Amino acid sequence: MNLITLEEKDFFEPGRARLRGRRQQHILQVHRASPGDQLRVGLLNGKIGTGRVIFLDSDTVELQIELQDPPPPALPLTLILALPRPKMLKRVIQHVTALGVKRLYLINAYRVEKSYWQTPWLEDDKLREQCLLGLEQSVDTQMPQIELRKRFKPFVEDELPAISADSLKLVAHPVTESPCPVDIAGRTTLAVGPEGGFIPYEVEKLQEIGFDAVHLGPRILRVETALPVLLGRLFPGR
Repeated sequence: MNLITLEEKDFFEPGRARLRGRRQQHILQVHRASPGDQLRVGLLNGKIGTGRVIFLDSDTVELQIELQDPPPPALPLTLILALPRPKMLKRVIQHVTALGVKRLYLINAYRVEKSYWQTPWLEDDKLREQCLLGLEQSVDTQMPQIELRKRFKPFVEDELPAISADSLKLVAHPVTESPCPVDIAGRTTLAVGPEGGFIPYEVEKLQEIGFDAVHLGPRILRVETALPVLLGRLFPGR
C-alpha cells in the first residue's frame, strides 16, 4: 500500500480522519507508525497529500490531513476487454487501474465461457475493492469506471461507434501484419480479446467500425501479460 486512500466518511471533523480495519492494520503493522509520523494519503477522487498520525491504538488511527497535490493524469484510453477468467480478473483489474486506465468495458466474446459471468468478482463491491488496491499501489485516487456488456454484437454495433468516436481505434490480434504503434499522442480505444484472442468474425466486426488490427510480435501472450505490454508501447512514460 503506497497510498492510504481516504473517503469522505472517514473525516470526523475538517482535516481529521479516523481509520479502522484494513487501513489501520496496515499503518500499524507495515508502516509501524507512531504519533507524529507522516504518511502519504489521498482522498478518493480527490487530491493527494500527507496524513500526520495524531493518535493510534490497536483499533484506531487518527490522522491530521493536508491535501494539496492532484493525482497523476489518466491515460487517454478506453479499454475494451473480453471478460477474463475469474482467477485472472482480480489481477487484471488491479493492473489496469494501477496503469491509469479510467474507462473499462468488460465484454463478452466467443471464447469467454458463460460461467465467467456468474463470478461474484463482478459484483460492484468486489470490483471496487480491486480498483482500490490498484490505486493504492500506483499512488492514485481517481476511481475507474467499469461497465459490463454481455452481448458482443449489440455492443459493437450500437454502442462502440459512439464510445470510440474521435479516437485511434485498435484491436490486439496476433494474426495480422501491423505492429502495435508506439507513443500515441491522442485518445485511443483499445480492444483486447480473451485467452486465444478474438475469433475472425469478432475482429471483422470491429474492423467494420474502424478498428485496426495490431500485434505484439510472434509470441502469444496471456492477457495479463499483454495488457501492460500494450499500454507500455502506446503510452510510454505515462
